[in-house]
Amino acid sequence: ASPDEEWPEAEKAEKLARGAALKWASGVFYRPEKLEGLGHYRRRETQRNSSIQSRLKSTVQSYLEGVSAGLEQLRSAAQEVQSVCQDLGATRWALLDSADHFQGLQQMRELMEEHVQLASVVQVLPQIFSVHEVFSHILQLLRGQHLLEAHVELMMVEQLRDDILSQLHLRGLSSAQATVLSYFSGLQELNESLAKQLWDIVGNSLRLVRKDPVLFVTAVRIIEREEKIDDTLLLEASFLPPGRPKGWRQKFYQVLQDTITGARFHAPRMDAEGPGLARHLAALQKDIVSELCVVKDLMVQCVPAHYNILSVCTATYHQALTSHLQEILREDLDKQGLFLLLEWALRVYHSPEMMGHPDLLPEVDVSALGPLMSSELVDQTERRYVMKVKASVFEWMQRTLEVEFKEWFREEEPETDHQGFFQSALPAIVMQMLNENIQVASLITDSLQQKIYNMALEELEAFLGRLREALAQCGKEHQQDRAVPKYYISYLLAVLNNNLALSNSVSSLHPDTACREVPTSLQTALDRMQKKATQLLLEELLLDLQPLCLQLPSRKWLSGSQLVGSMCEVIDKYAKDFSRVRKPVFTVLLAESELLVASQYLRALLQRKMVCKSREERGQLCHRLLQDATQLRELFCGLGLDRSQQSLEAVYALRELICLKDPALLSLEVGGFVTRYPDVSDEHISTLLDIRGDVSKEVRHVVLEMMAQHAQVLPEGYRPIFSTILVPVPELPFCLRKGKCA
Repeated sequence: ASPDEEWPEAEKAEKLARGAALKWASGVFYRPEKLEGLGHYRRRETQRNSSIQSRLKSTVQSYLEGVSAGLEQLRSAAQEVQSVCQDLGATRWALLDSADHFQGLQQMRELMEEHVQLASVVQVLPQIFSVHEVFSHILQLLRGQHLLEAHVELMMVEQLRDDILSQLHLRGLSSAQATVLSYFSGLQELNESLAKQLWDIVGNSLRLVRKDPVLFVTAVRIIEREEKIDDTLLLEASFLPPGRPKGWRQKFYQVLQDTITGARFHAPRMDAEGPGLARHLAALQKDIVSELCVVKDLMVQCVPAHYNILSVCTATYHQALTSHLQEILREDLDKQGLFLLLEWALRVYHSPEMMGHPDLLPEVDVSALGPLMSSELVDQTERRYVMKVKASVFEWMQRTLEVEFKEWFREEEPETDHQGFFQSALPAIVMQMLNENIQVASLITDSLQQKIYNMALEELEAFLGRLREALAQCGKEHQQDRAVPKYYISYLLAVLNNNLALSNSVSSLHPDTACREVPTSLQTALDRMQKKATQLLLEELLLDLQPLCLQLPSRKWLSGSQLVGSMCEVIDKYAKDFSRVRKPVFTVLLAESELLVASQYLRALLQRKMVCKSREERGQLCHRLLQDATQLRELFCGLGLDRSQQSLEAVYALRELICLKDPALLSLEVGGFVTRYPDVSDEHISTLLDIRGDVSKEVRHVVLEMMAQHAQVLPEGYRPIFSTILVPVPELPFCLRKGKCA
């Protein structure tokens, strides 16, 4: 093969070099005047090539010298390897020739091992034969509470037994282990006896460290010895003796925790209910603080630091309390018990009176242990507490309602305040009861306070409903005998004042002083209560006005009767009674009374219609209407009701329709009347036209047609007056076969 085929990279490199050189030359000599420096460039490149070639030769020479040295070393190493192989072969043949001599040495080795074992057995024989004597001595030491000495001898006997068992295990003599265990069987009883004393000491550790901590320190030292033996055997030994690991340190924690749990948290069932629960929680608080102070100040000094004995005891008390509170909560606690538990778990436990006590800080910190009661349990307990409080509030309110109902039938007027307004103790009792429960709940959590607040509003709303029903029942009994209750109106006025007092006080119940809005449903209940009492009062007024209204209209009235004067006397009498309620309600009563009087006056005028037979009678009727309306209006104005709030203007408007001289203009007047009083109907207008007595069929048809084409919609806030007045249906004409229709 040609050199180019053997070295394609060299050919490629040469082509690249030529191309680069041509590119460089074309760049340098692209102008004729540049050719003058050709000689200079040739000398420079020649020197450069000479320098590169000399460096290449030097590099290749050094590589060749290194390769030569390496080959020489390889040659020397090959000779040494060949020499070693020859020596190994000679050694192998020598070992094969000496194999028979090694068999004799094996027998000597076995005899030597047996001799060593027998020598070891001979050395321990005195100890083995004295084992039972040692057992008796250990037992005496234990009875005398010389625990450290007893434990030292016990460890020696255990070590002897474990060494023997280990040797048997290594030689596969497992059948002989049962004999050894039987011989050392007393060890188990001694271990149990020692352990019993240790756990008794640990169980009484809080008492011992106060008086004499020696026994407790001794127990801890023995436990630590056994813990070290356990660790050594687990890490190093291939054989684990029976009864290992003992795990006495873990048992120490368990006994200590069981002692704490058993001593404080297994109270009798009767202590978890009623007043006993308060005493039980107070005792727990006192004892836990006292015992933790003992652990912090005394017990910590008696145990190694890695025991973290204070943290362990704190966590034990915390977990035990958590379980104990859950057990108590399984009982059917009353509201006082539930409140005590919530207050104790959420307030007292973390306060300076208990786990935040100055004698415990800063070493004792329960913040990392979580809450005594989970958020779910707190919420569940709060709901139980709310249900208990709700039942109690319902019972109290029902009792208050029964007392209030009985008071309505007393033979004396209700109480009055310093301004002379009728009232009773009901609002104060109800609001005090609700407010106290809300304030008590605020001592626990905001969520409980909000729950009690919501419950209070619900119960108040339900109470108002029951109070309204009781008021209705009282009204029914009064309808049967108006003499019972004797002071019926006075107590209705007291109910209105009480309702106003409740309405003004409800906002003060809200936990957030910035939020004083009364819920819509409760405001509706208050409004319904006021409407019911107002309705019963108006019914009384109506009963006294009806005999007078029955005399309207009549010829006697038309000629100048004192009927309206008598009505004014009745109204004035009731207005004096109404003055015993506070102004907002007094104004409502006046407005409703005025509306009742106006509607009854119009009802009497429209239902018992009087047809005017002449223009003089119409004039007389208009004069009477003007006098009556003016007298009534002045009465109500004098009582404090503004003219803009009165409905008697409808009487003036109706009078204008009757006084109109030209019947042809009635359609215009009726249009204005309907616009002003959109609840007036065709029947009402037809009756008014009948009262005039001079309206032709054509005019009547035009008026009614106009009303049909301009149907009215009641505007918002309009107080209807005519829609409550029913007009008698006119009798249809009855025709005989051979006569004219009337």
